[in-house]
Amino acid sequence: MVKRQTALKIRKTHRYLGLFIGIQFLFWTLSGLYFSWTNIDDIHGDQFKNLDFKSKSFDGLMSPTDIEGVSEIHAVELREINNEPYYWVNHNTLFNAVNGHLKKKITEEEARIIANKHLKSGLKITTIEEITETSKHHEYRDRLLPAYVISFESDEALKAYVSTKDGRFQTVRHRAWRWFDFLWMTHTMDYEGRDNFNTVVLRVFSLMGLLTVLSGFLLWFTSSMTVRKLIKKKNK
Repeated sequence: MVKRQTALKIRKTHRYLGLFIGIQFLFWTLSGLYFSWTNIDDIHGDQFKNLDFKSKSFDGLMSPTDIEGVSEIHAVELREINNEPYYWVNHNTLFNAVNGHLKKKITEEEARIIANKHLKSGLKITTIEEITETSKHHEYRDRLLPAYVISFESDEALKAYVSTKDGRFQTVRHRAWRWFDFLWMTHTMDYEGRDNFNTVVLRVFSLMGLLTVLSGFLLWFTSSMTVRKLIKKKNK
């Protein structure tokens, strides 16, 4: 049978392990509950989007290879901006698809029109501002910049983002998404970019969590009256 002093050390180890990682266990549990009780489509903001939106069809467009100043094309996409067709060439330049004229950036009014087309009717725009950079913790991260931030009158603090360079509707952000983002950060323990599952912090806490569980099983084994009786019976 395990000596009393050894049992006390196991109990003390289990107690301090639980105390140290208890807060993180709480975040894992709370975030897991939130993820399981929320609809991911709502988190993506589908309830605000015009899911029936279809881009306008165009004819009489010039060939992208005829655009003056473009020597090589490795990627091209057609964009609709204020009912006009544009080519987004090589992921960096916007050209009018009818006359080939360069478009350096879209205007605030064009961004307003794009946002209204991609979102459900009835949403009132309050402000539009342009951002040129974001931090790693910004809700509009790892996406094309500069961009217009379009804020709406809403209890959900709704914001839409439209790229100024290619005129594309990028995404929407709202209160439920921000809660999801925060809890996702605590769940993955990636406090820089959210989506890295290979951080040292996560690995350390995962190992410590395993040690806590194992020490709990060991503590039960060393303190269980049933186990003691079985050992005594076996030793007779």
